[in-house]
Amino acid sequence: MSKSATLGTILIASAGAVFLLTSVNNVEFNSNESIENPAELPEVPEAEEPETGTSDKAQETSNNVSDIEAQKPLENPPDVIKAVYATSWSASSQSKMDYLINLINTTELNAIVIDIKDFSGMVLYDVDVPQVDEYGAKEIRIPRPNALIKRLHDNGIYVIARQTVFQDPVLAAARPDLAVKNRYTGGTWKDRKGLAWTDPSSKEVWDYNIAIARDAADRGFDEINFDYIRFPSDGDLSALSYTFYDETTTLKTTAMAEFYKYLNANLSDVKTSADLFGLSTVNYDGLGIGQVIEDAYRYFDYVSPMVYPSHYANGFQGFANPAAYPYEVVNYSMTTAVARLNVLRNATGGGPVVYAELRPWLQDFDLGADYTADMVRAEIRATYDADPNLGWMLWDPRNNYTPGALDDE
Repeated sequence: MSKSATLGTILIASAGAVFLLTSVNNVEFNSNESIENPAELPEVPEAEEPETGTSDKAQETSNNVSDIEAQKPLENPPDVIKAVYATSWSASSQSKMDYLINLINTTELNAIVIDIKDFSGMVLYDVDVPQVDEYGAKEIRIPRPNALIKRLHDNGIYVIARQTVFQDPVLAAARPDLAVKNRYTGGTWKDRKGLAWTDPSSKEVWDYNIAIARDAADRGFDEINFDYIRFPSDGDLSALSYTFYDETTTLKTTAMAEFYKYLNANLSDVKTSADLFGLSTVNYDGLGIGQVIEDAYRYFDYVSPMVYPSHYANGFQGFANPAAYPYEVVNYSMTTAVARLNVLRNATGGGPVVYAELRPWLQDFDLGADYTADMVRAEIRATYDADPNLGWMLWDPRNNYTPGALDDE
């Protein structure tokens, strides 16, 4: 796991932004090019629930069969992870898993990311955490997670559990004392999708999520991928009120760094990864949500900025529609992210310090442009051109990937 170290560069705060006074590896940093209100970012397309009647009979039968024993992590994990994302619905479907496993086995892919706790706040298998039962936060969509892990491991596939954290409507409803509040109404605050959030500075929320992550790791998931590890970014932000986070004395970036450090200390034997906004690669001000990429570098094994070109504002780097320029947007973002990681690596001082590896999320969905095989491949090429040793993960909310974008096995 990554351990703490000091950043050997000079930071100056000015007008709410932080500017890095350096130029690394010939990459010029201009904070004015990327400053943006995160509330204006398009949402990542979310997976849709399957239509009634589409579940597989084979999987329905397995609902009545007990699970097998917990598994061990993959004995020989890949050096470079190349993954696709799968919802819990896909993970519960025999036919969908047949498709994904075949795709992985016949291409350069070697890993899969599976939801175990999604935007709903529900934990999606029979997790052995008493608070999950107490809060009514269990919805068993994956009936035999251990057997699923074994099947994937038997195919040499690295298995990542994706877990949302602070966006958690179920926990907020069950424990309103842990929820982000609406300062005007006194009730629970909700974002523009009507979803409630928990207070990012509540250690009880931290411990709840750590217990879920620990259960997943003990079952044989090779890595836990944490998403929504940030403050809210959309909705009526003026109404936000916190019980545990003190906005008068603590920066949001400091609060998130404390959470990252706590995760690191309590999951020191577990591989972990952090999903960050793509703009965290080129911004230094925390984006109003507390995400500074250097903080994540210190405390996770992998850092995964979501560098979807469709999520950059029109005019970014001079592009009227960044989604139409996948290579340029991803390469600029990842080259900057690599440079910032190298600043840390070159300023570690005496003892050996292990920092996170970069592994971005890439776009394989249509938003801002129709994404062809060439465009998806351009994102992969852009990642390698930033650093040939980087891995990557593909996101498509329907889990239907573009085989023409992938090299053969």
